Amino acid sequence: MSASTAPPQEEAAVQPQAPAQPPAPEKRRGADTRALTQVLFAELKELDPGTTEHTRVRGALIEANLPLVRYAAARFRSRNEPMEDVVQVGTIGLINAIDRFDPERGVQFPTFAMPTVIGEIKRYFRDNVRTVHVPRRLHELWVQVNSATEDLTTSFGRTPTTAEIAERLRITEEEVLSCIEAGRSYHATSLEAAQEGDGLPGLLDRLGYEDPALDGVEHRDLVRHLLVQLPEREQRILLLRYYSNLTQSQISAELGVSQMHVSRLLARSFQRLRSANRIEA
Repeated sequence: MSASTAPPQEEAAVQPQAPAQPPAPEKRRGADTRALTQVLFAELKELDPGTTEHTRVRGALIEANLPLVRYAAARFRSRNEPMEDVVQVGTIGLINAIDRFDPERGVQFPTFAMPTVIGEIKRYFRDNVRTVHVPRRLHELWVQVNSATEDLTTSFGRTPTTAEIAERLRITEEEVLSCIEAGRSYHATSLEAAQEGDGLPGLLDRLGYEDPALDGVEHRDLVRHLLVQLPEREQRILLLRYYSNLTQSQISAELGVSQMHVSRLLARSFQRLRSANRIEA
Protein backbone atom coordinates (compact mmCIF):
# COMPACT_ATOMS: atom_id res chain seq x y z
CA MET A 1 0.00 0.00 0.00
CA SER A 2 1.51 3.27 -1.10
CA ALA A 3 1.87 6.07 1.36
CA SER A 4 -0.87 8.60 1.05
CA THR A 5 0.23 11.85 -0.40
CA ALA A 6 -0.32 15.02 1.62
CA PRO A 7 -2.97 17.33 0.27
CA PRO A 8 -1.57 20.23 -1.67
CA GLN A 9 -0.91 23.31 0.50
CA GLU A 10 -3.49 25.98 -0.14
CA GLU A 11 -2.22 29.32 -1.27
CA ALA A 12 -2.41 31.97 1.39
CA ALA A 13 -5.29 34.24 0.75
CA VAL A 14 -4.23 37.73 -0.08
CA GLN A 15 -5.62 40.02 2.58
CA PRO A 16 -7.13 43.18 1.13
CA GLN A 17 -5.49 46.37 2.34
CA ALA A 18 -7.46 48.27 4.91
CA PRO A 19 -8.90 51.43 3.49
CA ALA A 20 -7.14 54.62 4.52
CA GLN A 21 -8.60 56.12 7.66
CA PRO A 22 -10.43 59.34 7.02
CA PRO A 23 -8.89 62.39 8.65
CA ALA A 24 -10.05 63.36 12.09
CA PRO A 25 -13.10 65.63 12.08
CA GLU A 26 -11.10 68.48 13.58
CA LYS A 27 -8.40 68.25 10.93
CA ARG A 28 -10.99 68.00 8.18
CA ARG A 29 -12.83 71.03 9.48
CA GLY A 30 -9.56 72.95 9.75
CA ALA A 31 -8.65 72.10 6.16
CA ASP A 32 -12.12 73.12 5.00
CA THR A 33 -11.85 76.40 6.86
CA ARG A 34 -8.45 77.17 5.33
CA ALA A 35 -9.73 76.37 1.84
CA LEU A 36 -12.83 78.51 2.36
CA THR A 37 -10.71 81.34 3.75
CA GLN A 38 -8.48 81.32 0.67
CA VAL A 39 -11.48 81.45 -1.64
CA LEU A 40 -13.09 84.28 0.31
CA PHE A 41 -9.89 86.35 0.38
CA ALA A 42 -9.49 85.90 -3.38
CA GLU A 43 -13.06 87.07 -3.82
CA LEU A 44 -12.64 89.95 -1.37
CA LYS A 45 -9.63 91.27 -3.28
CA GLU A 46 -11.77 91.81 -6.38
CA LEU A 47 -14.41 93.84 -4.54
CA ASP A 48 -14.46 97.51 -3.69
CA PRO A 49 -14.47 98.33 0.03
CA GLY A 50 -17.76 99.69 1.28
CA THR A 51 -19.91 97.82 -1.20
CA THR A 52 -22.61 95.44 -0.07
CA GLU A 53 -20.83 92.44 -1.58
CA HIS A 54 -17.53 93.40 0.07
CA THR A 55 -19.27 93.62 3.44
CA ARG A 56 -20.92 90.24 2.89
CA VAL A 57 -17.66 88.46 2.00
CA ARG A 58 -15.84 90.18 4.89
CA GLY A 59 -18.55 89.00 7.28
CA ALA A 60 -18.24 85.45 5.91
CA LEU A 61 -14.49 85.57 6.61
CA ILE A 62 -15.12 86.64 10.19
CA GLU A 63 -17.70 83.91 10.72
CA ALA A 64 -15.48 81.22 9.20
CA ASN A 65 -12.52 82.08 11.43
CA LEU A 66 -14.33 82.50 14.75
CA PRO A 67 -13.04 79.06 15.89
CA LEU A 68 -9.54 80.58 15.74
CA VAL A 69 -10.66 83.28 18.17
CA ARG A 70 -12.24 80.74 20.53
CA TYR A 71 -9.05 78.70 20.48
CA ALA A 72 -6.98 81.77 21.39
CA ALA A 73 -9.47 82.85 24.07
CA ALA A 74 -9.32 79.42 25.73
CA ARG A 75 -5.69 80.14 26.65
CA PHE A 76 -6.98 82.83 29.03
CA ARG A 77 -9.66 80.71 30.69
CA SER A 78 -7.87 80.85 34.06
CA ARG A 79 -8.21 84.65 34.25
CA ASN A 80 -11.73 84.40 35.74
CA GLU A 81 -13.17 86.72 33.10
CA PRO A 82 -16.39 85.86 31.20
CA MET A 83 -15.33 83.88 28.17
CA GLU A 84 -17.83 85.68 25.93
CA ASP A 85 -16.09 88.98 26.74
CA VAL A 86 -12.68 87.54 25.86
CA VAL A 87 -14.04 86.09 22.59
CA GLN A 88 -15.57 89.45 21.72
CA VAL A 89 -12.25 91.20 22.24
CA GLY A 90 -10.44 88.52 20.25
CA THR A 91 -12.92 89.01 17.41
CA ILE A 92 -11.80 92.63 17.18
CA GLY A 93 -8.27 91.35 16.66
CA LEU A 94 -9.56 88.94 14.01
CA ILE A 95 -11.26 91.77 12.12
CA ASN A 96 -8.08 93.84 12.21
CA ALA A 97 -6.12 90.86 10.89
CA ILE A 98 -8.60 90.35 8.03
CA ASP A 99 -8.36 94.00 7.03
CA ARG A 100 -4.54 93.88 6.98
CA PHE A 101 -3.99 90.43 5.48
CA ASP A 102 -2.38 90.16 2.06
CA PRO A 103 -2.79 86.67 0.52
CA GLU A 104 0.03 87.31 -1.97
CA ARG A 105 2.65 87.19 0.77
CA GLY A 106 2.36 83.41 0.91
CA VAL A 107 1.51 83.22 4.62
CA GLN A 108 -1.42 81.18 5.90
CA PHE A 109 -4.09 83.39 7.42
CA PRO A 110 -4.21 81.58 10.83
CA THR A 111 -0.45 82.09 11.19
CA PHE A 112 -0.86 85.78 10.42
CA ALA A 113 -3.98 86.33 12.53
CA MET A 114 -3.11 84.50 15.74
CA PRO A 115 -0.57 87.08 17.07
CA THR A 116 -3.04 89.88 16.37
CA VAL A 117 -5.89 88.11 18.15
CA ILE A 118 -3.77 87.21 21.19
CA GLY A 119 -2.28 90.70 21.28
CA GLU A 120 -5.74 92.25 21.38
CA ILE A 121 -6.79 89.95 24.24
CA LYS A 122 -3.63 90.71 26.22
CA ARG A 123 -4.20 94.44 25.71
CA TYR A 124 -7.72 94.02 27.05
CA PHE A 125 -6.46 92.33 30.21
CA ARG A 126 -3.73 94.93 30.64
CA ASP A 127 -5.95 98.02 30.23
CA ASN A 128 -9.42 97.01 31.38
CA VAL A 129 -9.44 93.97 33.62
CA ARG A 130 -9.19 94.39 37.36
CA THR A 131 -6.03 93.22 39.03
CA VAL A 132 -8.24 92.34 42.03
CA HIS A 133 -11.17 90.15 41.07
CA VAL A 134 -14.60 91.22 42.34
CA PRO A 135 -17.91 89.35 42.16
CA ARG A 136 -19.71 89.71 38.83
CA ARG A 137 -22.84 91.19 40.45
CA LEU A 138 -20.75 93.89 42.12
CA HIS A 139 -19.01 94.60 38.82
CA GLU A 140 -22.36 95.02 37.03
CA LEU A 141 -23.70 97.19 39.83
CA TRP A 142 -20.59 99.36 39.68
CA VAL A 143 -21.35 100.12 36.04
CA GLN A 144 -24.82 101.33 37.07
CA VAL A 145 -23.42 103.41 39.92
CA ASN A 146 -20.89 105.00 37.60
CA SER A 147 -23.59 105.86 35.05
CA ALA A 148 -25.93 107.25 37.71
CA THR A 149 -23.10 109.37 39.12
CA GLU A 150 -22.48 110.94 35.72
CA ASP A 151 -26.20 111.62 35.15
CA LEU A 152 -26.70 113.17 38.58
CA THR A 153 -23.56 115.26 38.26
CA THR A 154 -24.94 116.72 35.02
CA SER A 155 -28.36 117.33 36.61
CA PHE A 156 -27.16 118.85 39.90
CA GLY A 157 -24.04 120.57 38.65
CA ARG A 158 -22.08 118.91 41.46
CA THR A 159 -20.97 115.51 42.61
CA PRO A 160 -23.95 113.58 44.02
CA THR A 161 -23.94 112.18 47.53
CA THR A 162 -23.99 108.49 48.31
CA ALA A 163 -27.61 108.79 49.45
CA GLU A 164 -28.65 110.43 46.17
CA ILE A 165 -27.01 107.68 44.12
CA ALA A 166 -28.63 104.99 46.30
CA GLU A 167 -32.05 106.63 45.90
CA ARG A 168 -31.60 106.86 42.12
CA LEU A 169 -30.75 103.15 41.80
CA ARG A 170 -33.01 102.01 44.68
CA ILE A 171 -30.18 100.26 46.49
CA THR A 172 -28.60 100.78 49.90
CA GLU A 173 -25.84 103.25 50.61
CA GLU A 174 -23.63 100.35 51.70
CA GLU A 175 -23.97 98.82 48.24
CA VAL A 176 -23.03 102.15 46.64
CA LEU A 177 -19.92 102.38 48.81
CA SER A 178 -18.99 98.78 47.98
CA CYS A 179 -19.32 99.53 44.26
CA ILE A 180 -17.17 102.64 44.55
CA GLU A 181 -14.52 100.60 46.35
CA ALA A 182 -14.75 97.90 43.66
CA GLY A 183 -14.23 100.54 40.99
CA ARG A 184 -10.80 101.25 42.44
CA SER A 185 -9.62 97.69 41.87
CA TYR A 186 -8.91 97.97 38.15
CA HIS A 187 -5.23 98.58 38.82
CA ALA A 188 -3.09 97.83 41.83
CA THR A 189 -1.11 100.82 43.09
CA SER A 190 2.57 100.29 43.67
CA LEU A 191 3.60 100.29 47.32
CA GLU A 192 6.37 102.70 46.35
CA ALA A 193 4.01 105.18 44.68
CA ALA A 194 3.61 108.52 46.45
CA GLN A 195 0.15 109.30 47.77
CA GLU A 196 -1.69 111.71 45.51
CA GLY A 197 -2.64 115.04 47.00
CA ASP A 198 -1.24 114.58 50.49
CA GLY A 199 2.44 114.82 49.63
CA LEU A 200 3.22 111.81 51.82
CA PRO A 201 5.82 109.20 50.88
CA GLY A 202 4.79 105.87 49.39
CA LEU A 203 3.03 103.26 51.47
CA LEU A 204 6.12 101.06 51.52
CA ASP A 205 8.06 103.87 53.20
CA ARG A 206 5.38 104.19 55.88
CA LEU A 207 5.03 100.51 56.74
CA GLY A 208 7.00 98.84 59.53
CA TYR A 209 10.15 100.27 61.07
CA GLU A 210 13.88 100.04 60.60
CA ASP A 211 15.33 97.28 62.76
CA PRO A 212 18.58 98.58 64.34
CA ALA A 213 19.85 95.00 64.61
CA LEU A 214 19.97 94.61 60.82
CA ASP A 215 23.32 96.35 60.64
CA GLY A 216 24.84 93.69 62.88
CA VAL A 217 23.63 90.69 60.88
CA GLU A 218 26.66 90.57 58.61
CA HIS A 219 29.02 91.14 61.53
CA ARG A 220 27.48 88.33 63.56
CA ASP A 221 27.65 85.99 60.63
CA LEU A 222 31.31 86.86 60.09
CA VAL A 223 32.13 86.32 63.77
CA ARG A 224 30.38 82.95 63.73
CA HIS A 225 32.35 81.97 60.65
CA LEU A 226 35.66 82.97 62.25
CA LEU A 227 34.98 81.41 65.64
CA VAL A 228 34.69 77.90 64.24
CA GLN A 229 38.27 78.22 63.00
CA LEU A 230 39.62 78.52 66.56
CA PRO A 231 40.58 75.54 68.74
CA GLU A 232 37.72 74.20 70.83
CA ARG A 233 39.17 75.45 74.14
CA GLU A 234 39.61 79.00 72.85
CA GLN A 235 36.05 78.94 71.50
CA ARG A 236 34.81 77.96 74.96
CA ILE A 237 36.82 80.73 76.66
CA LEU A 238 35.36 83.36 74.31
CA LEU A 239 31.84 82.09 74.91
CA LEU A 240 32.31 82.14 78.70
CA ARG A 241 33.81 85.62 78.57
CA TYR A 242 31.46 87.41 76.16
CA TYR A 243 28.24 85.34 76.13
CA SER A 244 28.17 84.17 79.77
CA ASN A 245 29.81 87.41 80.97
CA LEU A 246 32.29 85.60 83.25
CA THR A 247 35.43 87.33 84.42
CA GLN A 248 38.86 85.93 83.69
CA SER A 249 39.09 84.75 87.31
CA GLN A 250 35.80 82.87 87.00
CA ILE A 251 36.91 81.34 83.69
CA SER A 252 40.19 80.18 85.22
CA ALA A 253 38.26 78.52 88.04
CA GLU A 254 35.86 76.95 85.54
CA LEU A 255 38.64 75.50 83.37
CA GLY A 256 41.16 74.79 86.14
CA VAL A 257 43.93 76.97 84.67
CA SER A 258 45.58 80.17 85.86
CA GLN A 259 44.10 83.58 85.14
CA MET A 260 47.30 84.56 83.33
CA HIS A 261 46.89 81.58 81.00
CA VAL A 262 43.29 82.59 80.27
CA SER A 263 44.49 86.12 79.46
CA ARG A 264 47.14 84.77 77.04
CA LEU A 265 44.60 82.50 75.33
CA LEU A 266 42.18 85.42 74.88
CA ALA A 267 44.92 87.59 73.39
CA ARG A 268 45.95 84.78 71.02
CA SER A 269 42.34 84.22 69.99
CA PHE A 270 41.90 87.92 69.16
CA GLN A 271 45.09 87.86 67.10
CA ARG A 272 43.88 84.83 65.14
CA LEU A 273 40.47 86.42 64.55
CA ARG A 274 42.02 89.65 63.29
CA SER A 275 44.34 87.77 60.96
CA ALA A 276 41.49 85.62 59.61
CA ASN A 277 39.35 88.72 59.12
CA ARG A 278 42.05 90.39 57.02
CA ILE A 279 42.34 87.27 54.89
CA GLU A 280 38.55 87.05 54.44
CA ALA A 281 38.40 90.73 53.47
